[in-house]
Amino acid sequence: MKLAIFDLDNTLIAGDSDCLWGEYLCEQGFQDPEIYVRQHEQYYKDYVAGVLDIHDFLEFQLKPLKNVDPEILSIRRQEYLEQKVKPILLDKAINLIEEHRQKGHELLIITATNRFITEPIAELLGVHDLIASDVEIIDGIYTGKPVGIPSYAKGKVTRLKDWLKEHNKQPQEIWFYSDSHNDIPLLKEVDHAIAVDPDEQLRAEAEKRAWPIISLR
Repeated sequence: MKLAIFDLDNTLIAGDSDCLWGEYLCEQGFQDPEIYVRQHEQYYKDYVAGVLDIHDFLEFQLKPLKNVDPEILSIRRQEYLEQKVKPILLDKAINLIEEHRQKGHELLIITATNRFITEPIAELLGVHDLIASDVEIIDGIYTGKPVGIPSYAKGKVTRLKDWLKEHNKQPQEIWFYSDSHNDIPLLKEVDHAIAVDPDEQLRAEAEKRAWPIISLR
């Protein structure tokens, strides 16, 4: 089999799904905008600088899910998808996914953003396999805690290897599309590394290694 892997935020969609989730929560009055935005901006600066404490960030990201009725969360998430995600879907990204599908390649999205947010986005994009940072659920209720290895930076390499082993897959070729320098560890592992609308650090690395640079915008 041949495997096409895609990062999600700022790669397949024209924005950051977690940031937009926070915007939605603040606009609807579920979070204090001043406090939430200030904290999120600091986490984003750390992400850009490559020094993000992913465990700390995930707890911040998952706190709004804690002990909330799952039916209420489902309604909020659907509103979020309609208001924030659907407007930033990219035709070129959907076409790229379809090109790989038509070639018989298996498709996988791998993202550091939590599964609660990203699973329905993957479904919108028609990709059924997803590796995301997992969330703890006890008796059907989100605890606000992450579980397992976050799929971030080197963790994406570990999570992909675990996923391949779990599903008994041995790809002959692997493509990986990403916008972020935080994904360089996984980009180095695949047969075909493609930088998509890359940040400055990834662009420099792609140019040095002669990786293709494309835009889906």
